[in-house]
Amino acid sequence: MLVDDAEWMRRALTLAEQAAAAGEVPVGAVVVRDGKELGSGYNLPISSCDPTAHAEIQAIRAAARREGNYRLSGATLYVTLEPCTMCVGALVHSRISRLVYGATEPKAGAVESARRTLDETHLNWRVETTGGVLAERCSQLISDFFAARRAQKRRLRQSVSGTHKAEL
Repeated sequence: MLVDDAEWMRRALTLAEQAAAAGEVPVGAVVVRDGKELGSGYNLPISSCDPTAHAEIQAIRAAARREGNYRLSGATLYVTLEPCTMCVGALVHSRISRLVYGATEPKAGAVESARRTLDETHLNWRVETTGGVLAERCSQLISDFFAARRAQKRRLRQSVSGTHKAEL
């Protein structure tokens, strides 16, 4: 792992924490070229009512706007969670040169877990990948988020069932 990779992943983790604070699944992403941040984002699908508003898409859109070009060759995307198929497609279409991610995503990860989309030979762009950067911290952030969400649902069910018992 490169020192810069850990530094930029910490930036992505900060963004993921912002997503969690907004009630979104805590995933953060940042696009970097030549040591400079071009764009960043975090998950917003729930609050924006937009199923494409993943952290990676937000960061790529911001970087493309800043650069005035939808092609981002030479750039690296740092993201706290292994990208899904949609986001891998965006990496290819935007010509991101390198992907660095933290935690794997066993259910929907399209780099190494559920699929290996970037290995498909018909793609017209190759993306170098590095996984597992600050993986434990990235994974823990997501685990904590979903544990808190499950606990909140349990409390809600208990309070509702308690209300029904009081009515009897």
